[in-house]
Amino acid sequence: MHKHWLSNMDAQFPSNFPGGGDTMKINTRESIIVRPNQDIPQQRLWLSNMDLLHPRYYLPTVLARDENGRIEINCNGEGVMLVVADTDSTTEELGEFMTSMKLRQLIPTVDTNLEDISRNPLLLLQVTSFKCGGVCLGVGWHHTLADGTGALHFINSWATLARGLSITIPPFLDQTILRGRVAPKPIFHHVEFDPPPTINTDHLTKNTKPQYLANLKITLEQINSLKAKASNVESETKYTTYEILTAHIWRSVSKARNFQNNDQKNKLRISVDGRSRLNPPLQSSYFGNVIFTASPVALSCDLLSESFRCTVERIHRDIKKMDDEYLRSALDYLEEVGDVNSIPRGSITCACPNLNIVSWMQLPFYKADFGWGAPLLLRPATMLEGRGYIHPNPANDGSFSLAICLETDHMESFRKLFYDF
Repeated sequence: MHKHWLSNMDAQFPSNFPGGGDTMKINTRESIIVRPNQDIPQQRLWLSNMDLLHPRYYLPTVLARDENGRIEINCNGEGVMLVVADTDSTTEELGEFMTSMKLRQLIPTVDTNLEDISRNPLLLLQVTSFKCGGVCLGVGWHHTLADGTGALHFINSWATLARGLSITIPPFLDQTILRGRVAPKPIFHHVEFDPPPTINTDHLTKNTKPQYLANLKITLEQINSLKAKASNVESETKYTTYEILTAHIWRSVSKARNFQNNDQKNKLRISVDGRSRLNPPLQSSYFGNVIFTASPVALSCDLLSESFRCTVERIHRDIKKMDDEYLRSALDYLEEVGDVNSIPRGSITCACPNLNIVSWMQLPFYKADFGWGAPLLLRPATMLEGRGYIHPNPANDGSFSLAICLETDHMESFRKLFYDF
């Protein structure tokens, strides 16, 4: 039996399984537990006893607690649930595959057990065949396992094996390298872990509002137009496409939320992959959570009165500071806090007046060839208000799309502002 120690970076992620809405008819043909093809050695892996594991060991897992109550991954060999299903519906009926109950039906669901976490699976898989001949692979992935880079490494490795090939880059599994120091000493104020700003009741109500999802395409020509607005002949600073797009989204969302004439404080959450920023850098195949958060905070009146380039610079500055010293300080902060459950996370961190823009721009989504060719589309099955994902388009023409969820009252205005260059 393997026990896999979790870093504080892993433990801070909540589970994110799908839930309710309108449905389509799904016929479950088979529900099986796929187990390792050979016995797993009885071994306990914890902290300094961590070792590299064979790829097939790290997925038949559940959560468990060690003798100190710390959550860890128990690689017990009990297997992973795989559901095989079909439907009389067509892929066309799902449109752009935006989050809905129809989309969530394409991923298996289980009842979670809050008292006994060892009964909660970390990976659920479903293959659904559509009437039109389309096939969908639904993946229910507990974020405690790994971040997006780790998830895609698993999916693409699985696809490689399905084509009869060998995995050339095995996962790197020693998560103890992300422990805080023996004597934790955070040296920065980590605003990313502070409670998020809340709505100023003097200006706006805090009542929960209906939400709307949109998928907005932005062409290479439009991206270049934004880059021209951000350019400065007197500066040698090179801004990334993500920084420029996120600045445009942040300003557009703030305007759509009618914040331009008040002192509403809001926080932008930016996911930053620490693999290449730590010293020494982690292997690209590191399997776990190495996503840190840059969090520029601004008053809306300041944000919207400054130039577009100044907003881009705000974002660039906060991302740039995420070096090894800052990231090690963040790890020490988590170690010092002890209970990561005390840190705000989930929907509260991105809901109005705040925003979270996640970059999927570099993730190799379209390399997951199981033998049928590259996938046509990939979408998140769950969305939170105030969260957006910038993802590449399969055409590989330099364009991107933004999948975003906002309050319904804000979406139409945001859509117009998003395309106003």
